[in-house]
Amino acid sequence: MDIVIPIPEGIEVQLEAAFGRDLARAAREALAIEGYRTERLSLGQVAELLGFSTLEADKFLKERGLPLLYAADDLSRDRETLKGALTE
Repeated sequence: MDIVIPIPEGIEVQLEAAFGRDLARAAREALAIEGYRTERLSLGQVAELLGFSTLEADKFLKERGLPLLYAADDLSRDRETLKGALTE
């Protein structure tokens, strides 16, 4: 999906100075960060949105102060999955 955001010229100059000339990329990154921060996007979805591996997405988010969202339930599920894989 493509999204068009009209930006007044003066503001465009300011945004490019702050975020670089690829404002579309900056917007995708901002959506990915906010989506992950609010738990609306998973790490895998952030990776897909930005064209990263999950390791690259994790690094990207950590560099921006967002830790890996990994709850105790996730650990239990992963332990069961691993246990099942090791007994096969």
